[in-house]
Amino acid sequence: MKKWITALMISLAFFVLEETEVKAAEMYDVIFQEVHSYNENARESSWIASAILYAADTYEVDPILITAVMESESGFNFRAVSPVGALGLMQLMPETAQMLGVNPYNALENVLGGTLYLKNQLNRFSNYGKYSVTNAVAAYNAGPQAVINAGGVPNYAETRQYVVNVASNYQKIFQQIS
Repeated sequence: MKKWITALMISLAFFVLEETEVKAAEMYDVIFQEVHSYNENARESSWIASAILYAADTYEVDPILITAVMESESGFNFRAVSPVGALGLMQLMPETAQMLGVNPYNALENVLGGTLYLKNQLNRFSNYGKYSVTNAVAAYNAGPQAVINAGGVPNYAETRQYVVNVASNYQKIFQQIS
């Protein structure tokens, strides 16, 4: 039960952040530090933080949520490839990337495509009340149809753990904002 309380926190924190004024420089610093804790290359970490903020601004998605998803997906590894063939920082499946019109091998297109896909899920599940963001995150992992069929987070161990991981990452990053 405690894990689902943590998962719910992602939804609650998301709404709190919308009402909080955070300076762009402060947001960049927080995201950079999170990325840099995984990636020791300061130039790459800076690029990733900038790409996250660019994608967040382009698609009006919470940059902390993008960061938390990317951390869970690839650990901020440009060259990540999953056992099922998901690619890059946002771990886009080739079919999803094609549907979004992006090249998953191009790092910026990968971040933009992943953010657009996340935005699509946020929009699709916006009527799920306090679980909207949680269900959107689950859909990012398991696909929207699995969430629709289950009426919420599907009973897949991987997806449930993924939602908990994203929520935990979100909470950790959110707490760094003063």
